[in-house]
Order: sequence, then structure tokens, then C-alpha cells
Amino acid sequence: MKEPKRYLVTSALPYANGPQHFGHLAGAYIPADIYVRYLRMMGEDVLFICGSDEHGAAITIQAKKEGITPQTIIDKYHPLNKECFRKIGISFDIYHRTSEKLHHETSSTYFKTLYDKGVFVEKESEQLFDEKFQQFLADRYIKGTCPKCGNEEAYGDQCEKCGSDLSPTDLINPVSTLSGETPILKKTKHWYLPMDKYEGVIREWIDKAQASEKWKKHVLGQCLSWLDQGLHARSMTRDLDWGVKVPLEDADGKVLYVWLDAPIGYISATKALIPDNWETYWKDEDTKLVHFIGKDNIVFHCIIFPILLMAHGDYILPVNVPANQFMNLEGNKMSTSRNYAVWLYEYLEEFPGQEDVLRYALTTNMPENKDSDFSWKDFQARNNNELVGIFGNLVNRVVVLTHKYFGGTIPEIPVEAEKAVLEHAEEVYEAMQAFPHELDAYIHRYEFRNALNEVINLARAGNKFLTDTEPWKLFKVDPDKTAKVLSISLELIARLAVYCSPFLPFTSERLKKMLLLDEPAEKAILAGSFRVQAGYQIGEKGLLFNKMDDAVIQPQIDRLESIQQALQAAKAGATSKEESASDSPTYEPLKPEITFDDFSKLDIRTGTITAAAKMKKANKLLQLTVDLGFEERTVVSGIAEHYAPEDIIGQQVLLLANLAPRKLRGVESQGMILMASGDQSLHFVAPVDKIDNGKVIS
Repeated sequence: MKEPKRYLVTSALPYANGPQHFGHLAGAYIPADIYVRYLRMMGEDVLFICGSDEHGAAITIQAKKEGITPQTIIDKYHPLNKECFRKIGISFDIYHRTSEKLHHETSSTYFKTLYDKGVFVEKESEQLFDEKFQQFLADRYIKGTCPKCGNEEAYGDQCEKCGSDLSPTDLINPVSTLSGETPILKKTKHWYLPMDKYEGVIREWIDKAQASEKWKKHVLGQCLSWLDQGLHARSMTRDLDWGVKVPLEDADGKVLYVWLDAPIGYISATKALIPDNWETYWKDEDTKLVHFIGKDNIVFHCIIFPILLMAHGDYILPVNVPANQFMNLEGNKMSTSRNYAVWLYEYLEEFPGQEDVLRYALTTNMPENKDSDFSWKDFQARNNNELVGIFGNLVNRVVVLTHKYFGGTIPEIPVEAEKAVLEHAEEVYEAMQAFPHELDAYIHRYEFRNALNEVINLARAGNKFLTDTEPWKLFKVDPDKTAKVLSISLELIARLAVYCSPFLPFTSERLKKMLLLDEPAEKAILAGSFRVQAGYQIGEKGLLFNKMDDAVIQPQIDRLESIQQALQAAKAGATSKEESASDSPTYEPLKPEITFDDFSKLDIRTGTITAAAKMKKANKLLQLTVDLGFEERTVVSGIAEHYAPEDIIGQQVLLLANLAPRKLRGVESQGMILMASGDQSLHFVAPVDKIDNGKVIS
């Protein structure tokens, strides 16, 4: 890909139905802010777009529960979240609202354009309806059991456990989240996006994007999984009274699907920010568009929104969607509904002036490629050992010694003294020269943990240089050499002051003031030409960071433990009631009814495992060779946690033999072994008496 002329960066629009917690920050907002701040620092033309998602079922459900209007909900949380983002240093160019008139107009016009082009398919179908509330149930108004993984908390549009795309009628035992009752089926009309027609172009686009800029494995994997399963038509309208009205005469009581409405919020926000020039950022091929999201939004940003952009035809597509995975909390999943989270607004109140400590802790533990875990003890250790012990210690020693020995101003240094010190400063200069290039590479690969680690490593190099030269001893015998040691150290911390700004913006500003760095000095640092000469003066000394005692951290740990204990007690109480009501075992719910013709399509054969081995880097998978009599099959099976390979050689099994082959960890699996699952175990389903391999089970 050629170098872009400009960047358009978006962070996922958060629902305005509650405050933001640490998981949200680590997922979509701090990584985007780091990226944008770095681009700005390097002089790039960049817009950073975000805002509140103020439509969708989640907001209306909460409003109904609280007996208030959706408008009351969004008017409470939009300003709260906007202010919290500002206080933690998230540098949006605009934080817009999807309830704004401009957004409604933009979304409505976008839908109408696609409608006029014949993109949508109008269909009448039976959908779930709550008789008590006299309302059709869209997406998050329905919960039930996922037909693919058995998760009992799946929503009507997606299972957040296995990531499967669902329709409300796919759910087993669906229940209305409004009344708690089983809904009925009732006819209604909607407009569908025929996503199956775009499978080929979506694959081509992903391949092209991959060729220019490597995507994260879990992002690519989720996209290909969807595509391999086959895309299906998806309704772009809903039967709701809250949202952007469908701009058609025969669409009373219908609004746009939130996943058409919300991403268009990026466009309407750009319009609001630069009304005369927004098209340059959305329609010019020299713009690089990057979406920062959490992994639960991958499909919407990598498949549905790109299809909508393609269908329109005038818009650019994202170059990358570097979605992060989830951050857990003290070993447990963060949960808004259970109040098991650390809320940003509470942190800002309880830890004033510690914004960068949080940014640092979340970045060093960012869930870039796998789920991570936040703990208060780790937060404390990161602050005390790294920010205070490494970064802060270096700055404090250099600034204090410069004031102590030279009144805060570097004196003239004889050539002989300079040469003598430079002979022992090769290592620290090499670190300073390599640092910007390594940092730049990590930033453009969206590896922000590694990038921040380079900042700390440079501080470590500075501390080592001080330890090796011991200016506190050297001054007694050679003040000139001491001045040179401190001038080199000041050059290093000046670089830290500038380059730490994407990660620690508040620290950067304090350190720049401490070093009296002006704009020309910053430009010289970025150009690699900055030097501390005789007469260079620094400002007043002061601590960049402060140690955190156990007394500050322990109340936070205690609060989370009390929440967990309450949740466990409530769960135990519910379990006790269930057990007392019946001693009968519990069973998985039945799957949707099928016909005999459906069953007759399954080709289940007897076979014998003749070889088994663990797969590399896959703790749950075994690679099996199964003899079917007339041929051998390779099968990848997720039974490694239950059976050792050597124990199942000779085991007779039943194999679903006409299942489409699928690659798992680079191995093509040619069927599926039938297993029965217990509470914590798996059991082979096999004939009681051994029979010939290859026999059909009917």
C-alpha cells in the first residue's frame, strides 16, 4: 500500500446506557488514542472520530426497566462518558451523538440510496412477538440457548460466547427480556441486506487488505469462519419506536437496524466536524481508514459495514480493524450487569492526578491478541516498580543533580572531558538512535504493549548509564565530565518527554515543562538532531510519579471480593432452591426439530482409531487416524483434555463421514467423532459389540 495522505481513525461508538469501565478503555479507546497521538506527533493529517451510540435495544430495554424514556438514559450517560474520556486523555477530534438530527438525516439518506439502487430485498416473515407488551422482539429483546454452543445467555442476533451470527428464531427456548415470557410468532415485513451476494468481494477485499497490512489472527479467523459458514441475508430494519425512522411510506413503526445506523455515525460525526471537507476523508482513496474495536464487534466492522459501504459505492473501505480481545478483572470476567467492573468515573474520582498510571497499566497489559487480566496488585507494582522505580527515578536523579551541581544550567564543557565521556557512552547513544525506529515499527503494527516497553527500555538504558558513570561520585574529582554525563542524560530524558506523549500525555506535558522544551526543541528531537549544549537550562524539579501504598489499593481489592462473594452467595442460593425443588438431573435443551429427510442426510459410519497424536500449540486437540474399512480418514478432535493419545488406539468410534472437510490448525479434518458429554467429561459413542469398520448407522 502506498503511503496515505491522511488518516481516518475511529473507536467503537459506546452505548450511552451506562458508564465506561477498564475493559472498554483497554479494548477500543486507549489503543486508538496511542495510534492517533503518535500520528499527530509525526505531523500526519489525522481525524479521530467517536461518539455515543444512542439507539438499539439495549437502551430501550434499560429505559423500560427503569420506567423512564430512552432520551433520559442517553442524556445522562453521553455527557458522563464524554467527560471521562476527556479526563483520561482520549483525544477525540469529535465525540458526537447518534441522536443528533444530522445523524438521523445522514443514516436515513444512506438507507434510501441503497433502497433506490435495489440493494435490499423486501420480505415478510414470522418474527417473535411479546403478547404482554404487544411488541415485536428485535435482537437483544430476546435471550435463549445458542443452537451451536449451548450458551443459555445468547441474544437474538449473536452468541457472545461462540461468536455465532444468529437470528431470533434460531434460539432454543427463547424468552422475552421484557416480560420473561415465551414469545409467539407473528408476521411482519422488513428490508434485508443480501450479504450472500457479497461473499466473493468481501473475501477479495480481506485478501487485498491482508496483502498490504497484516491483520490480527483472531480478527482474520473470525471473518473467515463467518465466510466459510456462508453469509445470509440480514434484516436492516426493526420493529421499534426508538431509532432512525425507516424513510419509506409503508414502514410505520420501523427503524433502522442499529448496525446500519451506528457505523454511519462515524460518517455523520465527520460531517459535523468538517462539514465542507468530510468527503475527502471518506471518499478519497489516499485516506487510510482504521477501526479500533473490541472482538465482539469484529463481524460488524469487517463484514456488515464493509458490505454497506460497497453497496453504496462511493466510500473507501477500512485498511485494518485491529480489534483487541477482552480484559478480565482479578481473574473473573468483567460484567456490567453484575456491577463487576472498575468504572472509569469512579477511578477518576478516587485517584486524582493518576490518569497516566491507569493508561500505563492498561497498555502494558492490553489484550492485543488474547484475553488479559487486570489486578490491583499488578497495577500497584507497575506504578511502583516501573513508573516510579525506572522512569521517575531516572528523571528525578538527572534533574536533581543538574540543579545541585550546576544550578540547573549546563556549563561549558572542555573538549577533553567530552571525548573522555563519549568513549563510554556508545551504548546509551545506540539506544537513543535505535529507539525511534523500533517504536515506529511497533506503532504501525498496532503492537502498543511492545511500543510502550521501548519507552521503558530507554529509561532503563538511562539508568544504567548513570549507574555506570556515577556522577554523584564523579563530581568530586571531575566536574567537567559530570556536566557531560548529565548533558547526555538530559538528551535522553528529553526524548522520553516527547516520545512518551502518545502513551502518557499528562506525564509528557509535565516533563516538557520541567525540561523547558519548546516547539523547536521538540522538532529537533523528532528529527534526531537534538543536543544539549552549554547554556541549556532546565526548570524546577519535581516528582513525576508517586508510590502507591497497600492502604490505597486494598479497599479496591476488598470491594471486588465483596461483589464476588455476593454473586456466589446468590448463585448458591439459586442452586439450593433448584436442588430442593427436584433431585432429578438437569439436561441440555432439545435442539430444533428436524425431519426424517434431514436425518437421512447424515452418513454415520463405524471406524477404529489406529493412530493418535497431540497437535502442536493446541492443548485441546488430538489428530486421529480413523480406519473406515474402505479408507482411512484424518480427524481433528477436541478431546485432548479427556484422553491421552496412547489410551485410545484401537477404540471403535462412530464417525460423521459426510461432514464437509475443515482445516483446523493447518490440518484438514475429514469428519467428526460422535461423543457424549457429561458434566466434566466426554465419552465415546460406540457399538456395544465390535463390528466391522465402515458400517452405516441408521
